[in-house]
Amino acid sequence: MTATEKTLLKIAAGLWVIWGLVHAFAGAMVLSGSTAAGFQAIADAVDPATLTGPYAEAVGAVLRQHAWNLLWFGIVTLIGAVFVWRGFLTAIWVTAMVGGLADLGYFLFLDLPGHVRFFPGTLMTLVSGSAILLSFYVWLRHRKPTADPA
Repeated sequence: MTATEKTLLKIAAGLWVIWGLVHAFAGAMVLSGSTAAGFQAIADAVDPATLTGPYAEAVGAVLRQHAWNLLWFGIVTLIGAVFVWRGFLTAIWVTAMVGGLADLGYFLFLDLPGHVRFFPGTLMTLVSGSAILLSFYVWLRHRKPTADPA
């Protein structure tokens, strides 16, 4: 691996660390707060007065399940960042799938409809997208060709 490729992976790993910390923190904060506070924190571009509730207990449970996912997405991405930093090519895929697919849902259901502000939400989508592009560039240069079955 060239010095440039190692640097690209280190930058990607740094981006994943930022993304992972933000999402683990967000998950912990939503888990520890009320349902209304959780919705207000996530849908930060929506008038908070429209998100005050009251909410059925099941709605709060769904929000806490979402917060749990944010927490573990963040932790797994932090672990993946260590392996991306070290140049493990499989970690590029695993980390991109966890962080990238989490952000894809965010982008489709919160960002595009305008329920969130640019910071931190949309910015984190750009962070994960940049990490994916940088690391996949390196992966594409070093992937092993598949054997011809014929």
